[in-house]
Amino acid sequence: MCPTHSKQLGELFLNWGNGDRESLDEILPLIYDELRRLARYHLRQQRPNHTLQTTALVHEAYLRLSRETSLVVENRTHFLGLAGQLMRWILVDYERKRRTAKRGAGALQLSLDGPLASGLPEAPRIDLLALDSALDKLAKLDEQQSRIIELRYFAGLSIQDTAQFLGISPATVKRSWTSARAWLLREIKQQGDSL
Repeated sequence: MCPTHSKQLGELFLNWGNGDRESLDEILPLIYDELRRLARYHLRQQRPNHTLQTTALVHEAYLRLSRETSLVVENRTHFLGLAGQLMRWILVDYERKRRTAKRGAGALQLSLDGPLASGLPEAPRIDLLALDSALDKLAKLDEQQSRIIELRYFAGLSIQDTAQFLGISPATVKRSWTSARAWLLREIKQQGDSL
């Protein structure tokens, strides 16, 4: 992103945080392509016949952001982190409703090792709702590791961007990313074994 856009975004985020609701309308065109990239990434992880489309996911995330009245966004990375988290919640809500309609049939499977992960061989497929439940449990045990998973996996942030967002070193992000993924896989397997 060019410095002019970066400065403009910074001012818009500040204005939005100060209650200028129209600033979000100005932010969207400047970051829309990145939001679409993020939404495409999320939707590639979904079942092949998923009916939610990229544009709809971006717009739903935008609508939820526009309802926020006391949200402070520091920069582009922070905004993308929030948008990624919202997209996660939207997809989880969507899957819960779909399963409720089907009475639990057809659990959605995804991989914890998407294009952001280190080059591991074929990653195990994971149920989206089981991942959401395990992430909530991880947040109670280690908030920072939970945030790293959300930012890396759901927001698509790099190790550098995640480190900047959280104010920690890239080495800490790498270590936490590895251990959090391992913990989540064990937790999800235990959930599956107990059913």
